[in-house]
Amino acid sequence: MDSQREALKALGPGFLFAAVSIGASHLVQSTRAGAGHGLSLMVVIVLAMVLKYPLFEFGHRYAAATGTSLLEGYRKQGRWTLVVYLVLTLGTMFTVLAAVTAVTAGLAIQLIGTDWSLFTWSVVITAACALLIAIGRYPLLDAAIKLIMVLLALSTIAAVVAALPGVQPGRLWGPVRATDIAFIVGLVGWMPTGMDVSVWQSFWSLARRRQTGHVPTLKQALFDFRLGYIGTGIIALLFCGLGAAVMFNSGVGIDRSASGFARQLIELYTSTLGEWSRPIIGTAALTAMLSTTLTVIDGFPRALQLTGRRLVGPESESEVSTSAVRTIDFWIWAAVLIAGALLIIRFAMTSLLGLVDVATILSFVTAPFLATLTYRAMTAPDVPEEFRPGRGLRTTAILGIFFLLAFLAYFLHHRFLAP
Repeated sequence: MDSQREALKALGPGFLFAAVSIGASHLVQSTRAGAGHGLSLMVVIVLAMVLKYPLFEFGHRYAAATGTSLLEGYRKQGRWTLVVYLVLTLGTMFTVLAAVTAVTAGLAIQLIGTDWSLFTWSVVITAACALLIAIGRYPLLDAAIKLIMVLLALSTIAAVVAALPGVQPGRLWGPVRATDIAFIVGLVGWMPTGMDVSVWQSFWSLARRRQTGHVPTLKQALFDFRLGYIGTGIIALLFCGLGAAVMFNSGVGIDRSASGFARQLIELYTSTLGEWSRPIIGTAALTAMLSTTLTVIDGFPRALQLTGRRLVGPESESEVSTSAVRTIDFWIWAAVLIAGALLIIRFAMTSLLGLVDVATILSFVTAPFLATLTYRAMTAPDVPEEFRPGRGLRTTAILGIFFLLAFLAYFLHHRFLAP
């Protein structure tokens, strides 16, 4: 009984991983994959989940092994790695937050039905998330996310099962052409989420350790992560299947506006489960996107704050605890992040899907470089032998890095050199 109680104390960071993952990548990209190509891109989703798995797991594993975050592992490779991480983060964070905020705002418009503009809703959402981070801290975020993920998962399973009887034979597989490469790159870039979340995983693991006072074993830490990771993969496939069964099967196209797409997303459920499900599904989807927006607003400033500190010196024991991290430098970065994202929504956003494509492609471009830094940190000599990944995990990680590099080379060639 005591061992079970101790194992439960380790649960939490894996759910945060699910929270940041089950957002635009699932509700938007996985649904688009199914709506535009049927089930044909499911193999891409599975391949991305398998090959990127070790590179995300290493965030959990490194924190359990060393009691420090991955940024400390980067610092030990040389300060140049921190500069690379800083540049890559600054290059992606504004579009990432703008994309997830726009999706959240579109759902809010559909669910609440006010005449506020998308930009006004975006301001309200980012301000509310910042306030929740300031007063709620890790425990409230941790408790809410567990319920949200279960509700959304059960609703999606029910909708997929209800949609299956109406599927026309032969209407579940669509062609994949060379012109689809930009969308596929974006799908992989955020499947299950951006590679920088591996660093955030190490933050969350250490925060959970200090919140509970429990130092998890490697087995307990990996169980928590795998529970969240496998759950995100299953839900991604369910969204793809739902888009294929309801939209691809009926020939319905994707609306490129935020409000229009949010309406279509809710109708995926109401068309199969019934109109009674609208408020339930709308609330679950909106809350899921709010959790994603919340973790993005928390994750990027925390990473930038601690990157700056790592440029000065090594990580202290209590530095990444939830009680210590949100000091003035955290809030300065948070203000910069939110302001940049809102400016993109206000002045540069022409369509929701276009913004999501830009954000996911930028995340994909940075992925192989972040993955390489993470692999080097996890296999460094200072990591205790019993925590180092085995040969199979190392091989999969290397294959994942080469997969990302090869895919990136093909994309750049197709985008800039192909006739």
